[in-house]
Amino acid sequence: QVQLVESGGGLVQAGGSLRLSCAASGRTFSSYAMGWFRQAPGKEREFVAAISWSGSSTRYADSVKGRFTISRDNAKNTVYLQMNSLKPEDTAVYYCAQGAYPGVRTAERSYDDWGQGTQVTVSS
Repeated sequence: QVQLVESGGGLVQAGGSLRLSCAASGRTFSSYAMGWFRQAPGKEREFVAAISWSGSSTRYADSVKGRFTISRDNAKNTVYLQMNSLKPEDTAVYYCAQGAYPGVRTAERSYDDWGQGTQVTVSS
């Protein structure tokens, strides 16, 4: 059974930084892409960032490009999302997801397993 556990969320002022972590278990972590998605109140869940199985390829939503960095440590079965220059519009529940494929994907349907989410709140 796959388990994804996010941590690192919290309350931060605009312009600040947070680093989210997602610890995975139950499936060969290093064989699959990983992604981060987010859902703001009253909005649909949206893609944020993804990383390939090896970490050699990444992709970002335009809204976070240049501010967020996704990375992974296959030895620790963990994926990270470093978030800098945070804005109030980044406020959302952030979800970690494990892909069905080794390569980068942006669509939710390309991800088989999801974490419970961690709240990120950015105050103005």
